[in-house]
Amino acid sequence: MNDSFDIIVIGGGTAGYPAAIRASQLGMSVACVERGATLGGTCLNVGCIPSKALLHSTELFADLSEGLEKHGIGVSGVALDLAQMISRKNEVVAGLTKGVEHLLKKNKVEWVKGSARFTAHDRLAVDLAEGGARSLTATKGIIVATGSDVARLPGIDIDEERVVSNTGALSLKKVPDHLVVIGGGYIGLELGCVWRRLGARVTVIEFLESIVPSMDREISRHLLKTLKQQGLDFRFQTKVTSVEKRPDDLLIAIEPSNGGATETLAADVVLVAVGRRPYTDGLGLDQVGVLLDPKGRIPVELGFKTVVPGIYAIGDVIAGPMLAHKTTLDGVRCVEGIAGRYPGVDYNTVPAVIYTSPEVASVGKTEEELKAAGVDYKSGTFPFLANSRARCNGDTRGLTKLLADVWRAVTNQANGAPAIC
Repeated sequence: MNDSFDIIVIGGGTAGYPAAIRASQLGMSVACVERGATLGGTCLNVGCIPSKALLHSTELFADLSEGLEKHGIGVSGVALDLAQMISRKNEVVAGLTKGVEHLLKKNKVEWVKGSARFTAHDRLAVDLAEGGARSLTATKGIIVATGSDVARLPGIDIDEERVVSNTGALSLKKVPDHLVVIGGGYIGLELGCVWRRLGARVTVIEFLESIVPSMDREISRHLLKTLKQQGLDFRFQTKVTSVEKRPDDLLIAIEPSNGGATETLAADVVLVAVGRRPYTDGLGLDQVGVLLDPKGRIPVELGFKTVVPGIYAIGDVIAGPMLAHKTTLDGVRCVEGIAGRYPGVDYNTVPAVIYTSPEVASVGKTEEELKAAGVDYKSGTFPFLANSRARCNGDTRGLTKLLADVWRAVTNQANGAPAIC
């Protein structure tokens, strides 16, 4: 059994497995250490993919239940089979995780099933899932791609049955009568929409004054209006101080973010969706000289290099948006850098999408960020109410917004580049 490789990747998620495959394509011998029963990480197993499967299924259910009459299509007897819906979601996930495993085999990447920790800058001790241990050595580099974990609130115990993270919210056995979502970000809104479409009353509690704080404020206001029309309730500038588990329900204590009187809400399921934190537990990074920043991330320099030569970090464990396609970009670019052909990255061009209905997609700076930076820009919007295709589809919600850097556009045009239009 070979225990020496050119590259070792710790983590088989959306950062790790593309890095491993790209390294193999560049002629390197590669091992990917993943302790989970399946590859694909959070995104594929309990995040992006299963949530999108349920979002699609529930949107079909909502359309059949109440959205087709205006098109002259009458449908009666629509029934929900939640067990089948969840089963289909699981089948989608299973098929894709097997696909990732096939890709690693096809590209001659060895999947080492176990948990890794550093014993030197170029060596890992791996506790194998089936028992026993291996010591692995990397001659060109070890890449940390261990992803992120659910951010938790003090004093609130997530049991994945009644108090759930995104993992539990994807596999509820029945539709809640009342779902309380703590957090108005991407995860909370998407999963809140899933269960609202199936009949749950949904209350979103957000610490700040608006949903999705990173989103352009004008777009955020339009999305909030639409979500309210779909029946979601919102409590802004509010924090949850405790969740008491009672025999028949949950009692949630809330109060204003800046202090004030406490109120209580009763619900049968609470979803904790207050973000994610980098996951580096048990890696032994401090033993080899890699220290974390105040947010628990691994600091990296150009080319995803840590302060220790031969150790790299990518994906959710470093700064930048926690998005699957960003982590894949990290993985590919990191390995290309190790191979001597690093092309650089520009996170300003990484798109972001929230898969509510309507979906919201964005790329580049928000208007608020441009104002804060003092950029001379022009703003233009076009409502879908005036779009012919939207009118034909009977869905005129939303708008398109463009922000153009005026000075850059003029300079580019003077240099012979096409103008922004």
